[in-house]
Amino acid sequence: MELGGTPQGSPQGEGCPPVSLKERRWGLLLTAFVGGTLAAVYAVAVPFLAPALRSVCLPFIPATPRQVDNVVRMLQGRRGPLVDIGSGDGRLVVAAAKAGFPAVGYELNPWLVWFSRYRAWREGVRASATFHLSDLWKMPQLEKKLELELQDDARVIACRFPFPSWTPDHVTGEGTDTVWAYDASTFRGRARAPGTLVPPPKRVPGSTGLA
Repeated sequence: MELGGTPQGSPQGEGCPPVSLKERRWGLLLTAFVGGTLAAVYAVAVPFLAPALRSVCLPFIPATPRQVDNVVRMLQGRRGPLVDIGSGDGRLVVAAAKAGFPAVGYELNPWLVWFSRYRAWREGVRASATFHLSDLWKMPQLEKKLELELQDDARVIACRFPFPSWTPDHVTGEGTDTVWAYDASTFRGRARAPGTLVPPPKRVPGSTGLA
């Protein structure tokens, strides 16, 4: 008598039912479905996770309604085109277009660019709000680029991440809704005349902070 193993005289695997052709097809379909799902998740996730792998991480954080209002407040009384570098889901560009500005957004995440275009179409400002796929990290030093290329009447508005080397002319909002405004004539003049006394930002009635 033998304990375990295959009984003598019995072929290997006897007693295991054969796999039918239908079962094999279902197995292949399941494998293809799982593989396709993982590939789709990877394709969607990579554009959102890639910024976290850079030496300077600026993740996508949607602007709050109050922050959008603060940006629009900084644009009051001004005219001309608006450019949003790192436009995310396009809500600031769309809000500026609704306020009458021809607005352009640049964003490195293709999914957000496509969604922004859909948002502009849905809000009825597709003609005045356009979006382009572009990587701002391939630009030269941004502050120097703006100092050299902007006109003197331009205004730079920063949300959540102020420019480290500039002193804002106007500030409004609090906490994560804070918005900083820098007038080109001011920061360009300070760059040309180092050591210039910098006046504090002005307070404007009706704002939640300095403006």
